[in-house]
Amino acid sequence: MKYEGMIIRPPSEAYSLLLQVTVGCSHNLCTFCETYKGKKFRIKSMEEIREDILEAGRYRGIKKVFLCDGDALIIPQAKLTEIIRMIKTEIKGVERISTYGNAKSVLRKTPEELVELRELGLTMVYLGVETGSEALLRKIRKGVTVEQTIEAGKRIKKAGMILSVTVILGLGGTENSTEHALETAKVLTAIDPDYVGALTLMLIPGTPIYDDYSSGKLPQPDQFGYLNELSQIISHSDFTDCFFTANHASNYLPIRARLPQDKDRIVDMINRIIAGADKSVLRPEYLRAL
Repeated sequence: MKYEGMIIRPPSEAYSLLLQVTVGCSHNLCTFCETYKGKKFRIKSMEEIREDILEAGRYRGIKKVFLCDGDALIIPQAKLTEIIRMIKTEIKGVERISTYGNAKSVLRKTPEELVELRELGLTMVYLGVETGSEALLRKIRKGVTVEQTIEAGKRIKKAGMILSVTVILGLGGTENSTEHALETAKVLTAIDPDYVGALTLMLIPGTPIYDDYSSGKLPQPDQFGYLNELSQIISHSDFTDCFFTANHASNYLPIRARLPQDKDRIVDMINRIIAGADKSVLRPEYLRAL
């Protein structure tokens, strides 16, 4: 497999074939993210993609394929359907194909196109919600509105795809912590995703959000302040059936819960830890990572 630059994937894709069909991110302006800053965005040629797929087809036991880099859904429909058909034809035994998708690229697809992709085999999309605050979305340069984010999530679900979304604790700093949590809960409720992954902000030197933090413009909550955001998001969100996790390496307290069944238990546990202010139960700073 020929990869260009650093490749990232969701934790749940640890055992997937990582097939790089685009290089970089089609948006690449988010203030908190440095992942694709060194990459000029491009869609790989069919020749490059075909070569990797044929190579993968020589191996057995590949059941899941994750399309990299940051946003494979930006690929024009005819080319993307060709890629998916080739995966299903050449890599025997593939049961699931998934990808990151940002709201803008999701909304570029018609509902019918998303259904077509799902019927061909693209059955799961990871959508970065990050925050439900309109003001914070503008500040972090996400490039979409709350309304567009909700519509994108609903469109993915209506197409019959599995939807996994991410939110980031700490984006509002201490000043807008409550707004960030409560507005994010509203968006999660409106979308009603199958999975939610909560991450905690990692301040990466060289990013605009790190500069804001360093200059004092974005003071951050302490560990228990982040946990308070997590508690508020969970307690104010209403899901039909959602697997909610905060077990990413960036988080101070690993959480895995089925909501709504586990809501009261998880919220009570988080609040007891906050009240006890015992840092020994939290992940130490030196073990936090992206």
